[in-house]
Amino acid sequence: MTKTGIVLVSSVSIIRADKVLIIKENKPSVRNKWNFPGGRIEPGEDILDAARREVKEETGYDVKLIGTTGIYNFISNTNNQVIMFHFTGEIIGGSLQLDDIEISECKWIMASDLLIPNLYEIRGEDVIEQIVENLIIGKNHSLSLYNQKLGM
Repeated sequence: MTKTGIVLVSSVSIIRADKVLIIKENKPSVRNKWNFPGGRIEPGEDILDAARREVKEETGYDVKLIGTTGIYNFISNTNNQVIMFHFTGEIIGGSLQLDDIEISECKWIMASDLLIPNLYEIRGEDVIEQIVENLIIGKNHSLSLYNQKLGM
């Protein structure tokens, strides 16, 4: 199977009282799989803006991004090369309003629960494992790593 393209995505571990928010996806290709809120970066969109937008669209929450666990590069189940920018954030407004077309459920859990085999059916298990390990050890880099998008 050949690669079909490169996809840029952002995702966010929203942290509250030592727990993270996970969402259960409802899209046909990933139905009932758990993940962090996130999605594709739109053409011309700033990476940080994309992360905040995706959280708002999927959960209803406004978030302040507080750091990044890193950039992850992997092949998706649709055989795209995915470059994911993962952030940590905290809720600063909004209220829980799930996008019921794409998201069927959410819950607050200890991040380490995502490392327990078969506890949750996880989308992109290898990547989520790397993110969770970074969260556990406190690997949370400054957002100053990201330069603001410059005009063209």
